[in-house]
Amino acid sequence: MRAAGFMLASTLCFGAMAITIRLASATLHTFEIAFFRNLFGLMAVLPLIAGVDRASLRTRQLPRYFVRCAIGIGSMLAGFWAIGHLPLAQAISLSYSTPVFVTIAAAIFLGEHVRARRWAAVAIGFIGVLVIVRPGSAEFSTGTLIALLAAVLSGVVAIQIKQLSRVDAANTIVLYTYLFWVPMSLLPALWVWEWPQGIAWLWVIGAGIFGTGGQVLWTHALKLGEVSALTPISFMQLPLVATAGWLWFGESVDGWTWVGAAIILSANAYIAHREAVLMRRAATAAPTSAAVPGE
Repeated sequence: MRAAGFMLASTLCFGAMAITIRLASATLHTFEIAFFRNLFGLMAVLPLIAGVDRASLRTRQLPRYFVRCAIGIGSMLAGFWAIGHLPLAQAISLSYSTPVFVTIAAAIFLGEHVRARRWAAVAIGFIGVLVIVRPGSAEFSTGTLIALLAAVLSGVVAIQIKQLSRVDAANTIVLYTYLFWVPMSLLPALWVWEWPQGIAWLWVIGAGIFGTGGQVLWTHALKLGEVSALTPISFMQLPLVATAGWLWFGESVDGWTWVGAAIILSANAYIAHREAVLMRRAATAAPTSAAVPGE
């Protein structure tokens, strides 16, 4: 129940972050929103790791962090642009395709053996993406491709985080990510710089706090519960942002977006289930394989 509570709170935070980004997009450029989200996110992170042993925060993987963060900035800019310019429900629906690309990237970059069931789930996820994007139709736009690009880059970042976590602790990864993200996102922001005015400050501060809060709560949830059980809870973000888009921005969501989102979320749920099953099998087999008779 605690894990479910953490995941639900994380989902609400990420949904609130998307809403604040959309509100900030009315007066600020995407580059600036990304910078302020990272700046205030770093401010929110520092108190959380203040009591952590400094030795545990050291790393020998700075070049890898640089590459990971550069790709992460690309994903962030594309994702924030999509939230600011597409209907919220459509942008969030396409962001849910990230696990599909994570599975593909794990097979390519990590050499993970992906069996037929998960490949089938990946194929179903792609069908869901095509239902939302609908290439060749009147509803197709380059904006949907930008949202899809954010999901692809986010999948690559997830693989890089897996690689970093083999050596560094979670706190170390979070700290160095923000330390790189702030200056990296400042550079493009300077080209379009315009100080936030009035309530826009509230939106960018909220984006930083909600984003960091969502990440921390998500991490705690996964420590306490299984991914396959918690993943469906994260899907609550979609009706949340769809309702906000309808109430505050006058957006309507067509039936095809809901159908595509349902297909993608079903594929994600199955991928998470299979990964949890494989992890349990590996954990059960490890002690057995380690025990050598006669020793």
